[in-house]
Amino acid sequence: MPITIGVVGPEDLVHRVIAVGTEMGGAIMTGLAYRHEGEAAEVVASAPEDVDAFLFTGVVPYTTAAAVVTRPSMYVPYDGATLLRALVELLRLGHDVTRISVDTLRRAEVLETLTEAKLPTDQVQVLPYRAGLTSEDIVEFHRTARDRHDTRVAITCLGSAYHVLEPLMHTVRLAPSRFSIRSTIQALILTAVGQQVGDAQVALGLIELPGPDDTLAADVVTLGGSLAPLPGGRHLMVTTRGLLEQATEQFTRLPLLDRLAARHPTVHVGFGIGRTAAEAESLAKRALGRAEAIGASVGVVAMADDVDIVIEPADGDEPPAERGAESLPLLARRVGLNAQTLTRLRELVTDRPDGLTAHDVAEHLVVQQRTARRVLKRLERAGIATPIGSQQQGRTGRPPTVYRVNL
Repeated sequence: MPITIGVVGPEDLVHRVIAVGTEMGGAIMTGLAYRHEGEAAEVVASAPEDVDAFLFTGVVPYTTAAAVVTRPSMYVPYDGATLLRALVELLRLGHDVTRISVDTLRRAEVLETLTEAKLPTDQVQVLPYRAGLTSEDIVEFHRTARDRHDTRVAITCLGSAYHVLEPLMHTVRLAPSRFSIRSTIQALILTAVGQQVGDAQVALGLIELPGPDDTLAADVVTLGGSLAPLPGGRHLMVTTRGLLEQATEQFTRLPLLDRLAARHPTVHVGFGIGRTAAEAESLAKRALGRAEAIGASVGVVAMADDVDIVIEPADGDEPPAERGAESLPLLARRVGLNAQTLTRLRELVTDRPDGLTAHDVAEHLVVQQRTARRVLKRLERAGIATPIGSQQQGRTGRPPTVYRVNL
């Protein structure tokens, strides 16, 4: 059964995205249009239950609705190619493209696009999008650029800003390219289908304790599973991948292991996730064997393709065990972020190999700092981010933590 994608954005862009998605096939496209980007969260919250994923027509509605999104979601990026197409059209119409003001896009991307087109950049004004930036802020930016810097053309990504600016100066509203729409839809389909398939996979757990435990059955209820005794003092737990992911915060912690480690000197838990019970059982045995080899109290989740996720008690003193290499989609599901977010974080890590702060992440992902801190904490719990110090120079108040991120 094809997935259903709800397209969130202004009506004209929603129609554009749906047209491209319908041509592609592979998903049912349904429109979730709003009149103003401030309505994005309300539109998402009231979306029909049969919508499997959300596709936003830009970063603005995506960020605005982030707090209420509980299903896979992505936004169509406005890239340098989109800007270049607008510049070519402006040149064709005889406009001066050396004096422009551009909002939402990153400054480096705008300047790089102009440089590649062999156009001067010294008179170009750029306002990158950041969390909390309003339509009024964007309109004021373009007005100020016109009055102070004699800009001739305003290029905006926001429909509400376009309608205010159009009577005041020549204004171009950027629209995502067909290529950007297609590639984002393809990525979203893969993410949504992967989650649907993953949620239905069988998860079998083998629990090994040094002695009896009268409260084990009650602890297992928190994982949404059932328990059965096995010969040799082991216990078998049966659940699904979806329930296990939810109870373990995308495989970053295992409350069951924490409670058992507080009552027993040794605890070994091995989960296997497979498409069939036989595959899950084989992987659970592998996971339990690795848990026994690692330490006194360890949990391991084993998946296909030789991927093992090691989980230790929350207060354990032993260093985290080395994990196998993971694909980006798998890693995204495990840490509770979408693959597009991890891809952008990987770009940031490449640019800043010496470490990142929540401010760096917030600026790069165009989110609020508290959201950036949650992202880094998720990566830290998953063993991907490690605090290595703090930034002291030129700052007052509590210095921000610097993380080394391994992506």
